[in-house]
Amino acid sequence: MRYHHAVSGPTTAVAALRWGEGLELLDQRLLPGRERWLGVAGVPDAVRAIRSLTVRGAPAIGLTAAYALAAEARRDPDLGRLRRAARRLAAARPTAADLAHAVAAVMAAIEAAPAAERFAAALAAARRRHAADAGACLAIGRHGAALFDRPETALLTHCNAGALATGGIGTALGIVRTLHAEGRLVRLWACEARPVLQGARLTAWEAMRDGILVTLLADSAAASLLASGAVGGVVVGADRIAADGAVANKVGTYSLALAAARHRVPFVVAAPTTTFDLACPSGREIPIEQRDGEEVRRVRRTAVAPAAVAVYNPAFDVTPPELVTAIVSERGVARPVTAATVREIA
Repeated sequence: MRYHHAVSGPTTAVAALRWGEGLELLDQRLLPGRERWLGVAGVPDAVRAIRSLTVRGAPAIGLTAAYALAAEARRDPDLGRLRRAARRLAAARPTAADLAHAVAAVMAAIEAAPAAERFAAALAAARRRHAADAGACLAIGRHGAALFDRPETALLTHCNAGALATGGIGTALGIVRTLHAEGRLVRLWACEARPVLQGARLTAWEAMRDGILVTLLADSAAASLLASGAVGGVVVGADRIAADGAVANKVGTYSLALAAARHRVPFVVAAPTTTFDLACPSGREIPIEQRDGEEVRRVRRTAVAPAAVAVYNPAFDVTPPELVTAIVSERGVARPVTAATVREIA
């Protein structure tokens, strides 16, 4: 699918999840080689999918949890059982803020409904959240694209903050798609995002699927690319944004922000309000998930390191607010990034 221009705005042919007779997830572990949709019967399936990276990206994880709670309520509306299921879901990945927010929102709808109506209430809450996220992505795209006022712009992104990570056109890639729809994007540069290669496997696939000119690069090549002057801005997503504007995102984001600051390239973070955590005062308090060392010792099924070597494998890092040029939410732009400006758009 190619984009419509001017009037209708950016669209995408890509989706991370869908609800027909039940919840289905596009298995992102198999991309770009194979497209397979997996049915999710309830919370245990959803927890496994979230932890295994079948689905990833903070908004998409939250939506998966929301729909999984609805599926669980259809199977058995017992309130005590649903509360236990909700706690299990909320703990599936610790860093992303959207997960806990989504679980709380759907549980509030369940608790307010009679037993016979809990499934309908949960499903309606999940669908509202899905629609809201799609709308937020469009608004983020508009606000973010306005930060780049040149007639031709090349952007660099890291990991995947697109349709595969959200319920719409994406956050960082929402900005990319909006510029593309306006005819102002000349190229998207995509870091590979080791060790799980979300940039190489997912962002490159998304961009090519939607007709966006994309060039892939090794993470270690990003600093020299920024030094070359070929990039007009860096756009990334977020898994949690603290009250002071510190940003937790895929590991490698912090080093990219340092390089962007050194070469005076704007560094823009795009995220919906569900990703903000104003109860978390600063980046120091954001919990960082540590993942299995096999993700680093292997590329897919191929061993690339000694089997017994110790591995440091944080899934995320934290970029301090002074390195962030702007944060974009559906409510507007925080620039400069301070506790006060973040509060205005959260």
